[in-house]
Amino acid sequence: MLTLFPYNSINKYKKTVISINKKHESLKKYSNTKLEQQTELLRLKLRNYNYDTNKILIEAFATIKEAIFRSLNLTLFDVQLLGGIILNQNNIAEMKTGEGKTLVALLPAYLNCLTGEGVHIVTVNDYLAERDANLAKKVFSYVNIKIGLVTQNTNPSQRKKEYKSNITYITNSELGFDYLKDNMAIHKHNIVQRNFYYAIIDEVDSILIDEARTPLVISGITEIKDQPYLEAKNISKLLKNKTHYTVDEKSKSVILTNKGISKCEKILQINNLYNTKNHWIKYILNALKAKELFLKNKDYITKNNQVIIVDEFTGRIMDGRRWSDGLHQSIEAKEDIKIEAENKTLASITYQNLFLLYKKLAGMTGTAKTEENEFLNIYKMNVINIPTNKKCIRKDLSDLVYKDEYNKWQSIANECLDMYKIKRPTLIGTTSIQKSELLSNMLEEMKVPHSLLNAKPENVSKEAEIILQAGQKGSITISTNMAGRGTDIILGGSPEKNVKLAIEKLKLKNNNKYIEKNNIKKILTENEIKFLQTNNKLKNQLKKSVGDENKLQEIYLKLLKTYKNLFKKEKEEILQLGGLYVIGTERHESRRIDNQLRGRTGRQGDQGTSRFFLSLQDNLFRIFGGTAIENLVTKLNIDVTIPIESILLTKSLNSAQKKVESYFYDIRKQLYEYDDVIHNQRKAIYNERKKILNSTFTRDCILEYGEYTIEEMLIIYIKTNNKNNTLQQIIKLLNIKSSAKNLSTMNLNEIKHYLNEQLRISYDLKEIYLEQLRPGLIRQLEKYYLLQQIDQAWQEHIEKMNLLKEYIGWRSYGQQDPLIEYKNEAFHLFINMIIYIRQTVIYLIMRSRLIIDV
Repeated sequence: MLTLFPYNSINKYKKTVISINKKHESLKKYSNTKLEQQTELLRLKLRNYNYDTNKILIEAFATIKEAIFRSLNLTLFDVQLLGGIILNQNNIAEMKTGEGKTLVALLPAYLNCLTGEGVHIVTVNDYLAERDANLAKKVFSYVNIKIGLVTQNTNPSQRKKEYKSNITYITNSELGFDYLKDNMAIHKHNIVQRNFYYAIIDEVDSILIDEARTPLVISGITEIKDQPYLEAKNISKLLKNKTHYTVDEKSKSVILTNKGISKCEKILQINNLYNTKNHWIKYILNALKAKELFLKNKDYITKNNQVIIVDEFTGRIMDGRRWSDGLHQSIEAKEDIKIEAENKTLASITYQNLFLLYKKLAGMTGTAKTEENEFLNIYKMNVINIPTNKKCIRKDLSDLVYKDEYNKWQSIANECLDMYKIKRPTLIGTTSIQKSELLSNMLEEMKVPHSLLNAKPENVSKEAEIILQAGQKGSITISTNMAGRGTDIILGGSPEKNVKLAIEKLKLKNNNKYIEKNNIKKILTENEIKFLQTNNKLKNQLKKSVGDENKLQEIYLKLLKTYKNLFKKEKEEILQLGGLYVIGTERHESRRIDNQLRGRTGRQGDQGTSRFFLSLQDNLFRIFGGTAIENLVTKLNIDVTIPIESILLTKSLNSAQKKVESYFYDIRKQLYEYDDVIHNQRKAIYNERKKILNSTFTRDCILEYGEYTIEEMLIIYIKTNNKNNTLQQIIKLLNIKSSAKNLSTMNLNEIKHYLNEQLRISYDLKEIYLEQLRPGLIRQLEKYYLLQQIDQAWQEHIEKMNLLKEYIGWRSYGQQDPLIEYKNEAFHLFINMIIYIRQTVIYLIMRSRLIIDV
């Protein structure tokens, strides 16, 4: 019976869940062959129900529940079935860490792929996409559903095949870049994606909220100009903060003061720094941003003589990504690294508009409630909280606030020492590489063994192992942001993964030779040795069996049994200590990121504790908290080493976080509103491209362009004084044999009719001539010129739109709404671009004989 629905809003699904379980009972008796046949049976039913997925939901979910049991030996909880129903209704299912979101996604994915259209399950990184796809392959092999996987390493020819699968696992960035590349393809065979139908976004808040402030951009290389960046760097060293410029940390911007402008003009020996004919202002502002706002080991790292961005939300490095508008080059200049060429935007799209292209959209996360208004307003998705399978008994202790940062870190280090002494596993979340290394150094001095996980390459390679051991007794783990790590911290550890890791490490290090006794300590961790020592016979067998897969499998099963018993005992001991202890070292700009860190403990009804150690010098207090809190602390005259636990402080902090969230929501909303203007233009251009790409007969398109061109030029003819000159231009453009004098005697309709006729005659002659040269040449030329001119004009249009967005804000000083002004000007720019494309294509195609003759 179902007893897990405390909320009225989800009580209505109780009957559906009971029906799924009832149907599942009958499916248990099916043979594997009969279960596989369910897919074809459900497809037929769906056709009969006019593709209404709700009609077969109960049977489809029951089928996958059974497939999961047979493949993974796991029975889905009722709350997981509920999560699947919520996802099928285009909503966001908020499910806590460790509640099995990966399995929940399989339910609606299966149901919706039965329509014959592709389903995309979108993750935040390649590791998660690969891990989840491998799990899905096991499950869906029982129901004859093909699983695709697209990562950075998937080649173009393979991508097409993967997208054709029933369900495709993919990262958000690969999905976006493939969409843009498809709309830049010059042959229809190069298009890899199908039409967008249904997407389930894992970590939906990370993708649609955190990453929504940065558009996806495909860039082309322009010439390298390193001198202006180096000169701007030298100028930035001579400028002083608060004297020559002011820094706004909220908006990550720098503004030059009058003194700063004068000093720059004097150094550069120019009269006006803001003159549009020189570009110095861009270089100087970027150099100052690089100096003040973009910090090494926080915002980026340097590796192999390159500047590599660190994702502020996940703490991961972002290989291949570059900041735009010359900022990346300014940071390269700052770090004395070779300056790469500037990028020119060829195509771009925001994540908001990318995902709004889907007919159906759903998402999963552990933390979305704080942003539910944004999800509803922009994506039309409700956030529905799914109750946990077992009650969450985690204790979130009140924040400890110190007056200065030094005492905060000292207190955190002492807390880690105390936890190490009692062997309670502890996870410390930091906001930057720099802070994680600071704490690591402090613990080293205190002789506290610990693991460090941050974006530095030497630590990234050990990520899986570090997370695996973070729940073991006595482990102290320091990590930069935990969002999107994709691995649960299991108390006592995961027996299966630990055994696999031990065997893999032995195989890898020994290179399939026997392992010397004295080498074991260099290869395995202290815990792994401890577990192996419980059975000397197994240990000796393992040493001798490396290289023999069958023997290793036998040992694996024996070891697993031993590990399970030990881990079970260890988990009980940890729970008696209070479970995993999570320490936050700084409140994040968003409450969601804090909740993600807290959510690492107390999974599946386990005990756990979380606490934040803060200081008044933390960024959030400093930038958004104001001076009121500091004044209060000063008045109270409390010793700097004593932390403050105050409801007033906690409220002030929550208020500061809400201010930040509201501030960034406004930025995302503005980005969405501005991008929505170009998005409609983008759709029109991409639809035109697609039509041309898929067309085998582009002649009609050329004649249509020609007739529009005639009409547009005749509008100019009416308005102009020199009518003969305009007619002469039309005649020259269309390459027709006639004179302006003869045409000027006709009325407007007659001229239009005559020119349209002449266009067709002239084009027929052109076609005959080119067909004689080479059959099919005219069609190739048409397609080439059409796509070439559309792409070229669109790229120039994007540049103009970016410039327009930069200066349109100043219109607000003239009591004008910048967005309305932007829409109006964008419309005129778009119309001018369309006219330019048509006229250029007609000119090139009509004059192509001259090109060929040469």
